[in-house]
Amino acid sequence: MSSVPHPLAPELRAVSGRDLAGLLLSLIIVAAPHAARTPWWLTGLVLALYGWRALLALLRAPLPPRWLLLLLGAAAMAGIWAEYHMLFGRTPGIVLLTVFSGLKLLEMRTHRDAMVIALLCFVLIITNFFYSQSIPAALAMCVALLVIVTTMVGFNAPRRPPRANLRTAGLLLAHSVPAALVLFLLFPRVQGPLWGLPQDAYAGITGLSDTMSPGTLARLAISDTIAFRAEFQDKPPPPRLRYWRGPVLWDFDGRTWRMGATEIAPFKAPTGGDARYRYSVVLEPHNRDWLFALETAASLPQDARFTADGQIVARRAVRERRRYDLISIADPAPEPRADPATLRRALRLPQDFNPRATALADEWRRDSGSDAQVLALAIDWLRVSHIVYTLEPPLLGRDSIDEFLFDSKAGFCEHFSSAFVFLMRAAGVPARVVTGYQGGDLNPVDNIITVRQSDAHAWAEVYLRGRGWLRVDPTAAAVPSRIESGLARAMPEGASLPLLMRPELRWLRPLRYNWEAITHKWNVWVLGYDPQRQRDLMAFVGIRDADWRNLTAALFIILGILMTLLVAWSLRRLTRPDPVQRAWVRFCRKLGARGVERAACEGPRDFSERAARSLPRARAAIGRIGELYLALRYGADAPPAKIDELRRLVRELRVT
Repeated sequence: MSSVPHPLAPELRAVSGRDLAGLLLSLIIVAAPHAARTPWWLTGLVLALYGWRALLALLRAPLPPRWLLLLLGAAAMAGIWAEYHMLFGRTPGIVLLTVFSGLKLLEMRTHRDAMVIALLCFVLIITNFFYSQSIPAALAMCVALLVIVTTMVGFNAPRRPPRANLRTAGLLLAHSVPAALVLFLLFPRVQGPLWGLPQDAYAGITGLSDTMSPGTLARLAISDTIAFRAEFQDKPPPPRLRYWRGPVLWDFDGRTWRMGATEIAPFKAPTGGDARYRYSVVLEPHNRDWLFALETAASLPQDARFTADGQIVARRAVRERRRYDLISIADPAPEPRADPATLRRALRLPQDFNPRATALADEWRRDSGSDAQVLALAIDWLRVSHIVYTLEPPLLGRDSIDEFLFDSKAGFCEHFSSAFVFLMRAAGVPARVVTGYQGGDLNPVDNIITVRQSDAHAWAEVYLRGRGWLRVDPTAAAVPSRIESGLARAMPEGASLPLLMRPELRWLRPLRYNWEAITHKWNVWVLGYDPQRQRDLMAFVGIRDADWRNLTAALFIILGILMTLLVAWSLRRLTRPDPVQRAWVRFCRKLGARGVERAACEGPRDFSERAARSLPRARAAIGRIGELYLALRYGADAPPAKIDELRRLVRELRVT
């Protein structure tokens, strides 16, 4: 193929420096968010490929040979395989696309190649939403979309100024907004994650685990990530009642607590209670099946189940943001009955671990006449033990309970709950560990409680005959400020805390509250627009049976109406003369009224010169109008000031 592009084939036109700059800017915007999620050497490789192409353009040097690009591509694929042990997962697949974008830049010569890169930019925009659907991410991708469309407009209008191309791109995107809104509202929603997502699509999601060992919750508690939000219909519960129940841990091997087998049980709403709370929860994805509820749940969310130990679990892992409604009762009437096998399980302990803690529990049992007295002695002992609450506990050895209680005397909530349940079991009192969250920050802007990973907590439940399972928080017994005032107040001075919990940054909290209120609305009304909300909207507008057939029919009807209106508006603009042409038509009419009519075959310059000769008194004005019309009609630009001048001259023209 000849290196000289055919004048009638715009797709074969050579790529200009402006086109390359637009493509590079587009690629940098869509690839930049991935840099924080990929190894430094892969990010450096992509930047090196982009920079290499820019340098070749500046130096007007030839592009690298094809064999070199193939070698670089093979080396990049080998490196990605070595890093991720796969090529088509979520992260490795996206990195591979960004590397290929750099290699495509290095072989780009014509607008046909440039169009391929522009389309690849659209694909990379979508990949960013695999990780984040937040408002900043959406705004950044909107900017990227505007830059890409502006660059594509420039491919077809190489002589237009960038500002005009930007205006055209903005107009095109504005035209697409109504159709995008209709698609968002009416396109049939599919419940659950996308079928084609790779196996690693949910890797790296943080949250509670089904195991607990010393240090696990302490590491989680330094995270400021939101776990869920709860919106109450009436007044929210006080901090001391904000126990959000999660996984229940039964089995202990001397160091780690595990859930073990979970038994699904029929749900029975509790009775009695001091207060009843109605609320909705917006739960962030955590790749597990448990749902968090304020103790004690008196209702079940839709498509959820109940376990014998009081957990609420979904039928599938929570891999996307989920909203559900709940009712909870504070301090309900006890359920004194318990399965004997369950009580035996709640007494199991590994042999030959923690002899000092075992001896202490035996002493409590000898000094007590009932399980309730053992429990009272344990709580009194914790209150006077002077154990320090810290996010940085020392490492513990084989007898971790003994070392925590008698040597280090420093730990986080998992240390307290683990030691307490061990002591209860060693004293013959059935007990289990409950993990979840405690507390939550009440936003004064929208009165929604935000629960973060830093609110992760572990407590104990003890079974007393005739009273059933009772919640006992050993952390609250030793450090009451943790429950009443939150994590920051309970920490020793100078302890490491999440960024916005630090006292010196308290002035940022109003900004944070307002931002989180906006984010919650975004999550509920945009990201939370699920099939149920779609059915509710359709019922509101009169479509009762909103199945996929009705939704598809409504979608195509409305899109057809919008397309018809857009085509009619475009045709009206095409048939309506522009301001310059309207001024010229008025000018010709004025001269025609004085007997100087323009012939159909006569051009603007010839007509202006003939009219100036026929009407010598208006020679100067006619000549200026002709010059302005030629410049505005056939020139590269049409400044508004010149258009206004042409209108004024035609309006003021007097021919006698």
